[in-house]
Amino acid sequence: MLPEDNELPNSTYYAKKILCSMGMNYDRIHACPNDCILYRKEFESLDLCPVCGESRYKLSKNNVERKKAIPAKVLWYLPVIPRFKRMFRNATHAKNLTWHSDGRTRDGMLRHPADSPQWSLIDYKFPDFATDVRNLRLGLSTDGMNPHGNMSSTHSTWPVLLTIYNLPPWLCMKRRFIMLALLISGPRQPGNDIDVYLAPLIDDLKILWEDGVETFDAHRQESFNLRAILLWTINDFPAYGNLSGYSVKGHKACPICEEDTHSIQLKHGKKTVYLGNRRFLPIHHRYRRLRAAFNGSTEE
Repeated sequence: MLPEDNELPNSTYYAKKILCSMGMNYDRIHACPNDCILYRKEFESLDLCPVCGESRYKLSKNNVERKKAIPAKVLWYLPVIPRFKRMFRNATHAKNLTWHSDGRTRDGMLRHPADSPQWSLIDYKFPDFATDVRNLRLGLSTDGMNPHGNMSSTHSTWPVLLTIYNLPPWLCMKRRFIMLALLISGPRQPGNDIDVYLAPLIDDLKILWEDGVETFDAHRQESFNLRAILLWTINDFPAYGNLSGYSVKGHKACPICEEDTHSIQLKHGKKTVYLGNRRFLPIHHRYRRLRAAFNGSTEE
């Protein structure tokens, strides 16, 4: 199909060898089908889950292991440390990764996360981290999706993405700079057990925060100790509950208000609704005294 002098690999095997030599390999980590554990570290050699006793591999109709062992569930992890180091080997990328310090306009306007008070707070609390502007500031985003495109299906696969905020705003949201770190396969969503699947990524982020890794900066032509910090997570409210471990349902669903959450249960629908927001209006606003449209009482 291809001409004789083509430079493309002749098979998938050789294509994978090229990608691995570039540091673009990935790890397939077996997981318990009930989301109890990952078969790594002390559990790597086990065939049964020590928590629920479920088999690590798919069973035949007679509950017998197949001749070829097929894992019941797999987590795909794309290691982030080699990818961060590879970005600094490109002189253009290495220069752009210091834009938040070298190229940003400081006029009091909020155009980039580097202009936010949270960014300044990190610099104030961890001055040793802020000393080197090449240290990375990251955001983590995740949500469930249906890769099969059938909206009626209950299948839910969860990608976990990292955003690099050192880059200028016209680059940090580009597809090539948003890193896919984890792919949690379906068909069920991980729910509150998502922390089990985040473990490999958290281990690497701890290394980048506590010790750092030696990295070559192609722009400055020098080696340095690269560190990174996770600034925040980006998600909708249900995913926020899964990531934080806080229950976002019921009478105390607000993780900010907690015990002071204003909630009532509808008499006929039995659903929990959250009112009490009129207290944020101006003191003489007419909605504060409007009873019938809300819960039958005023808010002073």
